Amino acid sequence: MLSRLAGQLVPAVGRLTLTTDGGAGLPPAGIIAANHTSLADPAIVLAALLRLGARPVVMATAGLWSVPLLGRALAREGHIPVRRGDPRAARSVDLAEEALERGRHILIYAEGGLPRRTDPAEAEPGAFRRGLAGLAHRTGAPVIPVGQAGARRVTSGSAVKQLAGLATAPVRRPRLHVHVGPPLCLDGEGAAATEQARLAVTAAWRTAVARLGEPAGPAV
Repeated sequence: MLSRLAGQLVPAVGRLTLTTDGGAGLPPAGIIAANHTSLADPAIVLAALLRLGARPVVMATAGLWSVPLLGRALAREGHIPVRRGDPRAARSVDLAEEALERGRHILIYAEGGLPRRTDPAEAEPGAFRRGLAGLAHRTGAPVIPVGQAGARRVTSGSAVKQLAGLATAPVRRPRLHVHVGPPLCLDGEGAAATEQARLAVTAAWRTAVARLGEPAGPAV
């Protein structure tokens, strides 16, 4: 439902385009790693992936499960709450592994949070947490790097600015782009593998930024 809803709503707030490396599709299953810049970008990425026939299981902060309606929808559809610093955190990895074994795609935001910026500019992905590399090592699943750009033109900054951005987006219709890079197998599960994944997502993000003609700034 979330993927279908995103596919219907995103065209109403922006002009979404999609490219893939060499025009290829997605592997049958794998870990989709995307850069996280805005509250809007999960919907944008889901809408783009739907065009490729993918309806991934999303790993997201557990706080979303407490939001009325949304929480019930997330639970019903088998998306995975991530509880960092909680004894139940390991269960998230178990659920992700089970989903991969069933041939599903997992969408994960390895940065672990949004950038603390108020401007709508683009900036490269920040440091990744090590859970992504650990899951890839544990399951042997390929990592599919995804870069998105333009989401901060929909929502960014303070709560007031985000509401204003979302309200005016259907009129402004900002350009949005998602690029899917080539799958890769990480070398291990430590810091080097984590950086390998971040660099691949950064490369996909730079392609998305170039498609929009946006300046590609450093991480903030």
